[in-house]
Amino acid sequence: MKLLIADETIDYDGSQIGSLWAYTRFRLQDDSIVCFRGKCNVTPDHMIDLEDRVMDEKIESPDMIHFIVEHFDMTSLKLAYARQRLLAAIAAEVFKDRGIIVKRSGDDLFYDGGKLSISIASASPVSHKIHFGINVRCDEYMSLEKMGITDPEAIMAVIGERYSAEYDDIEMSLRKSRPLGVYL
Repeated sequence: MKLLIADETIDYDGSQIGSLWAYTRFRLQDDSIVCFRGKCNVTPDHMIDLEDRVMDEKIESPDMIHFIVEHFDMTSLKLAYARQRLLAAIAAEVFKDRGIIVKRSGDDLFYDGGKLSISIASASPVSHKIHFGINVRCDEYMSLEKMGITDPEAIMAVIGERYSAEYDDIEMSLRKSRPLGVYL
């Protein structure tokens, strides 16, 4: 799996969840996780979660760290959601390693009762995609700033590295397991 930590600010508007975004933006054709920092303002035409759209929710933050994951092995929405929750669990572990306990509920992270993250997963005929974002600075919701965290890029890099390593480890495990019913 390719890991790319963008050295530029990229504002997330929801279009990045589209298939092949990492290829068109960064020439990454493999399974990938792209990590970047920027604002978040998802426009209604890019809203994947129909509940948010029906409820006329606003998905915005002045500053977030973002993770865009794309996998080409299957286009299963169920697998996309499982990987989305794996990413959220890895993020929670990164905070725990720093002595900060965040609560994970499904694909969301909470700290001191406040919602810290947003996330969505979807599938297309080519791939499945995940967006996971963590508030760096935000008045309305919990944020890294409110938690006293001053190095969001370091957290972003560790989460990206761990997700990539976990995926690569799963791929290696697949190559050493014999199929059921086959005895060597």
